[in-house]
Amino acid sequence: MPSAYRKPRLLIAYNASGSFIDPADADRISEDAVQDEVASVLQAAERLGYPAEMLAVSDIAEDIKRIGDFRPDVVVNLCEGFRGVARDEMHMAGLWELMRLPYTGNSALSLGLSQDKVLCKRLFESRKIHTPPYQVFRDVPHSTYLKFPVIAKPAMEDASLGVTQQSVTDDFGTLQSIVRRLIDKYRQPVLVEQYIAGRELNVSILDNPEPGVLAVGEIDFSRIPEGYQAITSYEAKWMPDHPLYARTPALYPARIDLDLRERLCDAALQVYRLLGGRDYGRVDTRVDAAGRIYVLEYNPNPDISMEAGYVKALQAAGLSYGTFVEILIQNALKRSGNGQHQGDSAR
Repeated sequence: MPSAYRKPRLLIAYNASGSFIDPADADRISEDAVQDEVASVLQAAERLGYPAEMLAVSDIAEDIKRIGDFRPDVVVNLCEGFRGVARDEMHMAGLWELMRLPYTGNSALSLGLSQDKVLCKRLFESRKIHTPPYQVFRDVPHSTYLKFPVIAKPAMEDASLGVTQQSVTDDFGTLQSIVRRLIDKYRQPVLVEQYIAGRELNVSILDNPEPGVLAVGEIDFSRIPEGYQAITSYEAKWMPDHPLYARTPALYPARIDLDLRERLCDAALQVYRLLGGRDYGRVDTRVDAAGRIYVLEYNPNPDISMEAGYVKALQAAGLSYGTFVEILIQNALKRSGNGQHQGDSAR
């Protein structure tokens, strides 16, 4: 007979930055921020009565041994890369799949697709989803057919890495310098897009159990100092001492009319399904003065620390953080075929 019901064991896995990123490199700020997510999830799990252990992934062989000793029922996957490399985010999800461990969040395939901004844009175009005109450069450009101003960013990073106030320019010579700097630092192609002046709106999605929109949010640029670009740059997103950090709040729900909200939700759900979104994610857009929507990217497994925009979307939808964590755990268990967990002998 099956043993008495017990709560599933959770392994909260996240990326250890450690010595893998230069402490003087500002990019480390976003890498270290995952610890706030871990603390939020751990507190919620404990309140829900789940036995949980944390694992800062840094040595695959040693980590696999620890996982085997703990024998988790679900991995709460908060890994955003491996040893400071964001492009390895998909491989961490792939590890849980190879180990046949149910895990929360987007699949390895979706994480990999979403990381590749150029491939995503081609997929958007194939489905007639509007996205800003773009070019990809693997070296310093000699020309461009894009209309200025433009914005340049690494083609395979997330968390606004490489996107600074200097990323927007209306001068070709400056664009060449930006592309050279990004290639030298990130060792990958550079995506250059036509800059879309207007509003920055994002759509948060949750599978409960089917994909649904929690809320539409907006980055409020109304209080940025003169001379700054109205973009969600790395400084605005991650650097508390920067003038833009406190002056670019995320507003939930966004103050938009019903027609725009419906069009944003339709576009976001189309993107979510196209890229195989799972459990939770966020679609980022720009909307110009004529109300045209341009999809920038899909953000799988967005930041879920207590101050993050996704948590504000949960609050706007009337869902508690604990309910959100419970939904993620139950979704993972259902994918494994276990549903409500009944103990070792029921597996």
